[in-house]
Amino acid sequence: MLHSWDAAAVRAAEQPLLAAGVPLMGRAAFALATHVARVLRDARGRVGGSRVALLVGSGNNGGDTLHAGALLARRGVQVTAVLTAARTHAGGLEALRAAHGRVVTALDDAAAEALAGDLARADVVLDGLLGIGGRGGVRGPGARLVAQLAALDAGARPLVVAVDVPSGVGVDDGTRTGDVLDADLTVTFGACKPALLLPPAAAAAGRVEVVDLGLHLTGRPAVVRLAAADVAGLWPVPGRDAHKYVRGVLGVVAGSARYPGAAVLQVSGAIGAGVGMVRYQGAAGPQVLAAHPEVVVGEGRVQAWVLGSGVAPDDDEQRARARDALEHALAHGEPAVVDAGALDLLPDRVPPHVVLTPHAGELAALLRDRGADVTRADVEAAPWAHARRAHELTGATVLLKGGTTVVVGPHGASYAQADGPPWLATAGAGDVLGGVLGALLAGRASQAAAEPTLPAALAAAAALVHGRAAHHANPGGPVSAGGVAAALPGAVAGLLRA
Repeated sequence: MLHSWDAAAVRAAEQPLLAAGVPLMGRAAFALATHVARVLRDARGRVGGSRVALLVGSGNNGGDTLHAGALLARRGVQVTAVLTAARTHAGGLEALRAAHGRVVTALDDAAAEALAGDLARADVVLDGLLGIGGRGGVRGPGARLVAQLAALDAGARPLVVAVDVPSGVGVDDGTRTGDVLDADLTVTFGACKPALLLPPAAAAAGRVEVVDLGLHLTGRPAVVRLAAADVAGLWPVPGRDAHKYVRGVLGVVAGSARYPGAAVLQVSGAIGAGVGMVRYQGAAGPQVLAAHPEVVVGEGRVQAWVLGSGVAPDDDEQRARARDALEHALAHGEPAVVDAGALDLLPDRVPPHVVLTPHAGELAALLRDRGADVTRADVEAAPWAHARRAHELTGATVLLKGGTTVVVGPHGASYAQADGPPWLATAGAGDVLGGVLGALLAGRASQAAAEPTLPAALAAAAALVHGRAAHHANPGGPVSAGGVAAALPGAVAGLLRA
């Protein structure tokens, strides 16, 4: 499990160490230089004789960068520091000059333009323009340098190492402001930052390495990412005396005569994830039974629900079933996954064991229905903020689907999962995910209703397993939603063994 902490928490944890004279900048710079040397060795086969350019801002982030550059220069690296601010960290600048590093200034756009060739010829560029105190994106000559590097062809661009965070990202909320220099590697100090996990900023981070500085961080982390080892503690694994009702019965109200595939895929996801039994309600019963004869069509005992996938706005009969099922779930404390065509059936407030699973467009519509002036583009620009707003307005746990899936629950519970390949962006994949989550909620129904933050953790686990199943379905290549569902049992088994 990877925890991230906002800038205020990191600064507060640094203060006691700084007051005690602990050389945090020295530790950070040494670790940064070590990671850059490894990158150079992998790319060029050696460290000495390589070329490294430092993009240096005015704060301590620039100091970390300059001190790391000094260490690299002592190992025979040709280091050029490009200063983008009139004020520069004095100790770092002195160390670099003492190590015979080259220092140039780019205090206006013309000077920045003149350095384009130097940057293009570097083997590695260190982005030390803005640290965790940066706000509002890169400005001035630094922005010009970033734009020059971003404009290079992929094959001609040097490798980029971000120092602590990529400059220009919203450190605490994962947004991107203006030009951001996408990194191949981010070396972050003390703790992971939310921007390195949250979309859209996380896409700029590349591979992330966390350097332990000995910080004592307390309280709830800002955002968490589950790892494979966390799945076993959340997955409902049957004991020897289990039967189908103990393992969980999932009610599915999804699909229609027009969209029967949504029902089939959702049921496939639930069965592949290991649910004890599925009861299906709707016009797609024949197609569901053809794919899964073990499914029971009709009403009966249910411990959790999945509602709304493939339910068209004009399908009055199926919408009525979904509405009735949601009212029943709320009246009896049963967990429910509410998706797509059932999102507009929600009452004003629901408990956190109701999990909403919209994509960005659906979340924008839900927020507009509750008085917010929000577009899909707004949601995509700040997914975490809008998922939190949806939770605040509804009380529900919110799983916002995307390349990185964001989950928000009560008491500050937040997760960001990026476990699937880009190939997972395919029709029907969300239906399978809903079935996986429904299976988890059915298998742990009583705990999910009693523990307010558990549904968020289960939703994150469902996203993790769904992504792993996509990798299993066809490693490195295209996948279909049906292929993902078929790969679920193997993916779950592998994670539980691990």
